[in-house]
Amino acid sequence: MNRDAPTYSMGRAAELIGVTPAFLRSLDDAGLVEPERSDGGHRRYSLHQLDLAARVRQLLDEGFPLAAACRIVTLEDRLAAAHRRIADLGGKLGPGEDATIPTQTRRDLGATRYYPAPRPERSPSAP
Repeated sequence: MNRDAPTYSMGRAAELIGVTPAFLRSLDDAGLVEPERSDGGHRRYSLHQLDLAARVRQLLDEGFPLAAACRIVTLEDRLAAAHRRIADLGGKLGPGEDATIPTQTRRDLGATRYYPAPRPERSPSAP
């Protein structure tokens, strides 16, 4: 199955991933997904684009702003593509280096730790 084939209409795509057509249009406006157009000018989405859109929706649900969610998804997608390329060239990834997308990106906000700022180093000639 070709995951990049523009198979799904906007309505069907939105239904499959549980979002509104307006959400998909917002991702088009943000530049994350650029769906193909049918001869009649209707948007057509691929499974790959739907995966990206679903991941953005997940990040938005976790509290990320749209711009940040789109950036994260873009970087995750590029990393996955790079790892596929490494594998295609016969390379191997070490433990923990796979590009699977995590199910949760943010750690518990209640456990946030703040670290002190680094102290400036003193030069030997300073008093």
